[in-house]
Amino acid sequence: MKLIIQIPCYNEAQSLPITIPGLPRQIPGIDDIDILVIDDGSEDDTTAVATSLGVPHILRMPQHVGLAASFVAGLEACLKLGADIIVNTDADNQYHPDDIQALIQPILNGEAHIVVGDRQVASLEHFPPWKRALQRMGSWLVAQASGMNVPDATSGFRAFSREAALRTVVLSEYTYTLETLIQAGAKRMVVRNVPVRTHPQLRPSRLVRSIPDYLAQSVRTIFRVYAMYRPLRVFTAFSLLMILGGFALGIRFLYFFFIGQGSGHIQSLILTAVLLIVGFQTFLIGLVADLIGVNRQLMEEMLFRIRKRDFQRSANTHHTQTNEHV
Repeated sequence: MKLIIQIPCYNEAQSLPITIPGLPRQIPGIDDIDILVIDDGSEDDTTAVATSLGVPHILRMPQHVGLAASFVAGLEACLKLGADIIVNTDADNQYHPDDIQALIQPILNGEAHIVVGDRQVASLEHFPPWKRALQRMGSWLVAQASGMNVPDATSGFRAFSREAALRTVVLSEYTYTLETLIQAGAKRMVVRNVPVRTHPQLRPSRLVRSIPDYLAQSVRTIFRVYAMYRPLRVFTAFSLLMILGGFALGIRFLYFFFIGQGSGHIQSLILTAVLLIVGFQTFLIGLVADLIGVNRQLMEEMLFRIRKRDFQRSANTHHTQTNEHV
């Protein structure tokens, strides 16, 4: 059983010497532990520092592509290296490395596909109140969209089984944390939560530049992914709102018509017709989107099978080359 700990980095030359040495080298149930650093086009000496710390695998992006793209590139690299379990952690030493064993245990036991480290944000004194509120709100929205209870949806400290990593497709350019959970719920993957410890922050978050920006990005991501996997529900909801509004205005017009004042409320009749027509059309769009969604699911299943075959081939080739080198 091979575990790879991947660390997305962007200008983390100062924090890596604190984070890397604390990572576990042995875990019960794991035969091999490797570390992968994804250098997201850093402008400092992140790659050189990682090399000096003995990191065996370094993936350097040609330019800064963002956290979501770095995360996906890391998953693919880990799969090619033959990982059975992938743990994603931050480079800023936020998470306690000794909790990796607890994080991967549900996967080792065959009880989960994805395990999320729950930082128990509400009780963290070094988190400002606004950040606690945002974390709780984000977790609640993701729970509603995914149908799963995830108390710390924005936690980047999480473990993936090989199958979960192969099935993960991230389209967001902002972050992967929310999208992967909604996707896991739609694909009926089992997600577990494990309490984890945290260290005081070494630096301010680079993801949360401002509260309005973070809220806008998060809500947009949640709505987009939910609409992608549950299009009929989304379009039906909008359709019902417009149809009910049309019926309400129609009843209002009929009331005035029967008391002899209908000529003064023609606008209500016109708006009734518009809302009913648009509502019906929106429902039809939802049906079409749902059919497209079925086709997308088939394509994702095909992609999963192709990736599984290709990554198994790459892992076998890497294993053979390693044995020949030895």
